[in-house]
Amino acid sequence: MFTCSYAVAGQFLILSLCLILGLAFVYGNKRKRKKAHPRFEDLNYKLQKMTTLNMDQAPNRRRVREAFKKPILGIDHCMLKMSYDSVEVEEFYEKNSKGLEIFSKSWLPKTSLKAVVCYCHGTAKKLASCGYGVFALDYPGFGLSEGLNNYIPNFDMLVDDVIEHFSKVKETKKCQNLPSFLLGHSMGGAVALKVHLKQPNAWDGAVLLSPMCKIADDILPHWIVKQLLIGIAKLVPTAKLVPQNNLQKLAYRDLRKRKLNDTYNVLAFRDNPRLKTAIELLNTAQELEHRLKEVSLPMSIQQGESDFVTDPSVSKTLYEKANSSDKRILLYKDACHALLEGEPDEMIFQVVDDIITWLDQRSI
Repeated sequence: MFTCSYAVAGQFLILSLCLILGLAFVYGNKRKRKKAHPRFEDLNYKLQKMTTLNMDQAPNRRRVREAFKKPILGIDHCMLKMSYDSVEVEEFYEKNSKGLEIFSKSWLPKTSLKAVVCYCHGTAKKLASCGYGVFALDYPGFGLSEGLNNYIPNFDMLVDDVIEHFSKVKETKKCQNLPSFLLGHSMGGAVALKVHLKQPNAWDGAVLLSPMCKIADDILPHWIVKQLLIGIAKLVPTAKLVPQNNLQKLAYRDLRKRKLNDTYNVLAFRDNPRLKTAIELLNTAQELEHRLKEVSLPMSIQQGESDFVTDPSVSKTLYEKANSSDKRILLYKDACHALLEGEPDEMIFQVVDDIITWLDQRSI
């Protein structure tokens, strides 16, 4: 009798602590948001007002994206200033097998295709200008696709959505019988690896940029906090309660490009990560860390030596343990996490040239 009472009391105490911690984070976040300085001082009043919309759901995210289309074209970024007259761009919305409306985009050269590159979230136009058909989608809950903003209830289901979309792409008349490659950055690198593990013989290779095979220890919460957050997630999985460092500051080496991203990347999720999303990402990274020996496709791993978001040492371990006969790893001195967006121009061009050279050698 007393044992049962103590057990119930213990569970109640843990639940109470979880709720108190959750309320403390919520209150702290509200106070922080009230005191925050406006990030959009370079924008006119109309655009600034658009950034205050609640972007939890897709309709407002799409409104904001439409409003920022023209301003983004004028950004002083090396990848946006290049001429791509030989590239045709198309955008689509279509419902997937779960009934969610998914946004996707393609970049196609006006000449015949060398190969198909399926991009798991810059470089798309550049790749298309070099003869590649590039296809990308916004994951459910991300960008312009339907779903609660930045919420991943199940990472495997997200990977299945990616497989469903890219399988349709590869079956189209213009893409049939062509080599097909995965390209993923950060979380997209984890998606690409999971796609390969689910479809071991379906792809001719993968380009992995700063892949999320392990989240750097420096940005992980203390293990006690982690256990408390897992407990709270069972009650409020969509709550934005996970403490984290300023990832933009860690990811971008070029200060001017960091400011451009802060101002114009309006669909970027600026709140603390949702509980279930953070747990799914952590579990996925831990799973991949233990399955590196199962990776068997040709791959190019590219990462900055000063990446403090995803751990470069695990990319080295991936290179060493992967069961691939065709693999390479390129580590860029002083480069950080956002290799295609946040580095000095010459580093971005080097990374892009390395990607294209690797693809060209396998698309003959």
